[in-house]
Amino acid sequence: MINSKSSEWVSRGKSIFQFVLTRCKAGYVKGKTIFQQSPWYKKILLSGAAFIVLFFIYLVMVDINFLWLFGKSPSLSSISNPNQSVASVIYSADGKAIGKYFRENRTPVEYEEISPILIKTLIATEDERFYEHFGIDFQGLFAAVKDMTQGRARGASTITQQLVKNMFKVRSQYSRGVLGQIPGLRLLIAKSKEWITAVKIEMFYDKKEILTMYLNTVDFGSNAYGIKTACKTYFKISPKDLTIEQSATLVGLLKATTTYNPRVNPKNSLKRRNVVLENMKSQGIITAAQLDSIKQIPIKLNYNVESNYDGEALYFREAVARSLEKWCKDNEIDLYSDGLKIYTTLDTRMQKYAEEAVDKQMRVVQQNFNNHWGKENPWRDENHQEIIGFVEDIAKKTQLYKYLVQKYNNQADSVNYYMNEPRRLKVFDYKTGVKDTTFSAMDSIRYMERFMHTGFVAMEPQTGFVKAWVGDINFETWKYDKVLSKRQPGSTFKLFVYTTAIEKGMSPCDTRPDNYISWDVMDKGEMVKWVPRNANGEYTGENLSLKAAFARSINTIAVKLTQEVGVEEVVKTAHAMGIKTPLNKIPSVGLGSSDVSLLELVNSYCTVVNDGKTHDPVLVTRIEDHDGNLLYQHKQVDKQAISYETAFLMTQLLRAGLTEYNATSQNLWTYDIFRQNTEFGGKTGTSSNHSDAWFVGVSPNLVGGAWVGGEHRSIHFRTGKLGEGSKTALPIFGLFMEKVLADNNLEKYRAKFPKPTQTINKQYECMSVRPAENDSIDFLNSDSLFIEEEEPEYIEATPPPAL
Repeated sequence: MINSKSSEWVSRGKSIFQFVLTRCKAGYVKGKTIFQQSPWYKKILLSGAAFIVLFFIYLVMVDINFLWLFGKSPSLSSISNPNQSVASVIYSADGKAIGKYFRENRTPVEYEEISPILIKTLIATEDERFYEHFGIDFQGLFAAVKDMTQGRARGASTITQQLVKNMFKVRSQYSRGVLGQIPGLRLLIAKSKEWITAVKIEMFYDKKEILTMYLNTVDFGSNAYGIKTACKTYFKISPKDLTIEQSATLVGLLKATTTYNPRVNPKNSLKRRNVVLENMKSQGIITAAQLDSIKQIPIKLNYNVESNYDGEALYFREAVARSLEKWCKDNEIDLYSDGLKIYTTLDTRMQKYAEEAVDKQMRVVQQNFNNHWGKENPWRDENHQEIIGFVEDIAKKTQLYKYLVQKYNNQADSVNYYMNEPRRLKVFDYKTGVKDTTFSAMDSIRYMERFMHTGFVAMEPQTGFVKAWVGDINFETWKYDKVLSKRQPGSTFKLFVYTTAIEKGMSPCDTRPDNYISWDVMDKGEMVKWVPRNANGEYTGENLSLKAAFARSINTIAVKLTQEVGVEEVVKTAHAMGIKTPLNKIPSVGLGSSDVSLLELVNSYCTVVNDGKTHDPVLVTRIEDHDGNLLYQHKQVDKQAISYETAFLMTQLLRAGLTEYNATSQNLWTYDIFRQNTEFGGKTGTSSNHSDAWFVGVSPNLVGGAWVGGEHRSIHFRTGKLGEGSKTALPIFGLFMEKVLADNNLEKYRAKFPKPTQTINKQYECMSVRPAENDSIDFLNSDSLFIEEEEPEYIEATPPPAL
């Protein structure tokens, strides 16, 4: 049954096929006969009509990618919602644009923001029949073909077609299909896609919108995408303020952004500008008198190429970008092309004061360091001996060294020759900012490694808002951010030891003796004694209150407390208060032997001032898209890390750093920061060999911290009088707060510490006195507060093993 039906269908199919074939042949013969018998003019008309029909069918096939022969074209969705690469702008808390993130530096403008003369200049130069065609200028196309046959090749693209090239890049971003792989057809197919898309754009947008999109997308050279950036780059004006000659210059360079660039090729640019002006005169846009007058005006540039590193607070902006990486990935957002508006916590006034404080103090530190070491090399080991091969080891990590090793097949003589060959280069210098000099690669390493470095950050303790951020002395030279780098915090880490002790029931007035202490620990399978010492290697034997011991930064008592409460508990408290870095659970952790970052340390001190509540540092408060739609809003999340009572008592201990006899933060009194009715506390810190110097200062509404040290731990001062935290880091905070508190616009940061709002059950109003008898000096008004005492520090021959 099935076979007989199949045979029947096959037989019918053959009959139908033969019938159709016969009719087609007859029609073809008849059509051919009619065509042959027609007059010549009808033959031309018929041929033209057939070509148009076939070409239309071809365009449809290209648009739908028939049989995948032509490749993908821009969709209606992408045309109705074009995706432009737009720079994201970062704003400060006080409303200033402080920089951008971009791959293509583009900031769109509206049609009303563009000078009318620029619109007229563009149309007159690029597409004089712009208002007459529907995306394709057939008159211009036929004229271009005619000129090409006469050896005068020129373009015939309309503004709409150029917009397609700029916005959709059909020649590079869209697939070419099977036929597009053939060189002769590749250009035709790409051009066809441009025509089709141009017509679609004309269907979706009016002429004003097309002109606006074109001027917002076109490349003006010099990393200037779009008319707003171009105006800023070449003339430092806005698009609405363009003059006739400026408009002609910008439109003229569109023909070739390098050849007619007014900065790179001013003569070519001037000639091209005048050609544009003559064209404007021929079209009645300007008069002959205007033409003659304007042609005499030279091109006057106010040139400045904007980069990602222009603007303010560069270290902070890099930190913002890193902090947004996960959010951007989770939300499929491109920070560098989606035109975001990013509102941050930074205050530009406070940022300025921070940068000035860092610059002023680090010049002093650097001068002291240079005088201290003289012509000696400062890179020293734990025994204060110069490290042999220090510079050579750094050189081996450079890209130049690796390149030379590869180029000369690891031949040491050749590599060393070129590493020591003098050449012109620019290096950082405090006097000039950048010094143009002659150095070999090895000499440049020796020069750069002698610089001291710093980091400073200031935060609001109640909100976690970062108000100022300085990552080092010069961003262009050292992009490695010292606010985020990890170093040994020294005695600043004692905050967590004393906080744990008070949380465990101790009070600030409890006492402990400053005497010898040892700790039995396991080292390589056997029990050994670890003996911590004070900075001068001596013990006073005094029975000190915890308040006094913290203020004087006594190592032995800090170790006693760590032993009493347990290393695990100290680490647990540190993590609860804001330390994110994993800590080594070893006895010396209480003396700051485990690395942390300045940011997390300052944030932890904020926890104390914020009544024991902690939160992460906040850099961004709000993010909007280009149209102002809210994408992200910061939500305050506080967590009670320590009790209110402990936080209050630790605030008293921090304040004791300025009032206790022989306390380590007393140098803060030398700064003009107390007349504005503001109170302070603070803690210094210095790691072994003075490699890391720290100071964290606290006030009721602002906490700031500074770190000072060499790029490598082996580069440092040799004495505490020069290298301790109270001498190098504390002045940055003092200088910063002087200017903040003197600024009447920042009076919110003037405040005294509040009285307790809850019952405090532990005694804290105790103060030690000088050991001398009958000493009745008023400490708060005595010059004795400014006696330069070497800050106690953690010193040990070898690091103690882990518990």
